[in-house]
Amino acid sequence: MNFSERSCSAFEHKLAWLLGIFLAGFHIYLAWHPVLSEFARNAMHFAGFVAMAALVKPAGLGQAYERFRLVDWVLAVGAAWAAWHVVTQETAIYERGVRLELFDWVAIGWLVFCAIEFSRRVAGWIVPALIVLALSYIALWGSMIPGVFRFAGLSLETLAFRSVYGDDGLFGTIARISSTYVFVFIVFGAFLVRSGAGEFVIDLSRAIAGRIQGGPGFVAVISSGLTGTISGSAVANTASTGVITIPMMKRAGFPAPFAGAVEASASTGGQLMPPIMGAGAFVMAAYTQIPYESIAAAAAVPAFLYFASVIFFVRIKARQLNLGAIEGEQLSLKDAFKRGGASFVFPVALLITLLASGYTPTYAAVFGILAVIFFSRFTQRPMGLMDVLDALALGAKNMIMTAVLLCSVGLIVNVIATAGIGNTFSLMIAEWSNGSVLIAIGLIAIASLVLGMGLPVTAAYIVLATLSAPALAGMIVDQAALIALAGEVASDLVPVIQLAMPGWQPNMPADELAALWSATGPELKPMIRDGLVDPTAATAALLAAHMIIFWLSQDSNVTPPVCLAAFTAAAIAKSRPMYTGVISWKLAKGLYIVPVLFAYTPILSGDWSQVLMVGISALFGIYLLAGAMEGCLEYRLDWGSRIIAAVAGIALMWPGLSLALALIPAVLVLLQQMYTLRKLRT
Repeated sequence: MNFSERSCSAFEHKLAWLLGIFLAGFHIYLAWHPVLSEFARNAMHFAGFVAMAALVKPAGLGQAYERFRLVDWVLAVGAAWAAWHVVTQETAIYERGVRLELFDWVAIGWLVFCAIEFSRRVAGWIVPALIVLALSYIALWGSMIPGVFRFAGLSLETLAFRSVYGDDGLFGTIARISSTYVFVFIVFGAFLVRSGAGEFVIDLSRAIAGRIQGGPGFVAVISSGLTGTISGSAVANTASTGVITIPMMKRAGFPAPFAGAVEASASTGGQLMPPIMGAGAFVMAAYTQIPYESIAAAAAVPAFLYFASVIFFVRIKARQLNLGAIEGEQLSLKDAFKRGGASFVFPVALLITLLASGYTPTYAAVFGILAVIFFSRFTQRPMGLMDVLDALALGAKNMIMTAVLLCSVGLIVNVIATAGIGNTFSLMIAEWSNGSVLIAIGLIAIASLVLGMGLPVTAAYIVLATLSAPALAGMIVDQAALIALAGEVASDLVPVIQLAMPGWQPNMPADELAALWSATGPELKPMIRDGLVDPTAATAALLAAHMIIFWLSQDSNVTPPVCLAAFTAAAIAKSRPMYTGVISWKLAKGLYIVPVLFAYTPILSGDWSQVLMVGISALFGIYLLAGAMEGCLEYRLDWGSRIIAAVAGIALMWPGLSLALALIPAVLVLLQQMYTLRKLRT
């Protein structure tokens, strides 16, 4: 297995392989037997992946490689010592009244420096710049800023202590997520890859969609969605499946930019696809205190809508170009399953079953790993000892960037929590949007795009969720509160409401009620919400807010000017990167449509009758919107029909609109398509 992303000696190659096996095996063991404290595990997790990053991503290149190699070794060994020191000295520091001594300062300083340096190596300059900006703000220049963002400052000693020992610090909540759920699931994905599941995914997709018009595009979408359950990374998804699907689409007649865009937009959906969903779902579970399995279940129908939206564009393009199915040998489902299905289907089914049964994600993932090894015996690629070791090492290698970033971002989140920036930013969003959820979603979309130009998706989600989720959740709950305020309320709540909203009366006009509510101070609204809104509805609003931010944080993969998944696909397709990015942005419209459903419909409610009703209606709505954008459904649409299709698509997704009323423009579009078909036949 090649660990070298730049250049390293044969000895360092072997050392990285051995260290990867140790780290993966050790984390799996801790998942079964948590013999270490959470803080100690997180510290060892960070130090271990700093060492991995030092081996795989050295400081120097070319002739500078040997000159700087000693620096990498010193940084790695120093990180191990510093992690050991802060773990063993935690009790002593508390006994001294949180007073740091010389070696405490050295260890903490070394760890912070490693977080800055290695986050630069794995993800560029944005994260380290934010870390430096955040730490200097809270310690140095925050007190010089006028206005709401002024912060009196902390002593360096307090800042250093909180940066490492704080609940939101380097080894805090986010590091815990990285060292437990995320890493074990990444290893599970590596076992699937090593067992040949990637080839099975392509075979299965061909068996399902190979005979359909535009089948190569369908194969790209289906295989990228299934691969998303393995990788949870849009760029990795694009690179792994794109080398097969993009040439396949080009041979079938799809233009090269469109072929690359399909793969990039479908691969972006891989991070939305349960059960893995990248690292973001685990962070979401920690932030919201909603069980991971509940989040994964709620995400299923929205993920299907996203992939359906991409498939619609593929189908429409195939109809426009009159393309055929995949040429050559056609696999059956039986043949595809024989080749490698057992090592994918049964472990993933077992994983989902365990999650649905209430087992922890780490426990389910470990059983999933064992299931991959066992069921590979029934495929053409049974896993031997070396395959198992390679899978462990591959999982650790794939985890390097995620582990370093998730731990390092804790330094930023710690400052946001300590200085109260999140609450201030949330109030600003509420003020700028004037209480409009739709405007707030637009502002967050812009912020996510800007952040995504320099941050990986998970890091962008963490920062955005910390800053804006409380405000967005509050505005979504406000919708339920306004409905309750318009009717009868409990008598003991009336004095509180009239205190906060002078002039309120039951059954008052909606516009007057909305104006009163907008004028109510942010410090009083929570008092009213708590009494009016059912706790279940408040939890659903919190989930909706985080899911909106999580979805919008994916847009940087496919939105110019910086769209890494689209650029990766363009390199494979040999098309213009920016043009491919523009088409990817168009195909990934589900990233912007579905989040609106989160805010205004019960698609995340868990009530499956409502979820399916919204999902089916939205499915047809998205299809009609895609047709309106492309000027074609099964047959060409004139401009008048395109406008009607757009109206029908929006109407089918409009909250509270009568389905019968929404169907009127949809029926008009259907009649136009039937008329066009009749003309073609005659």
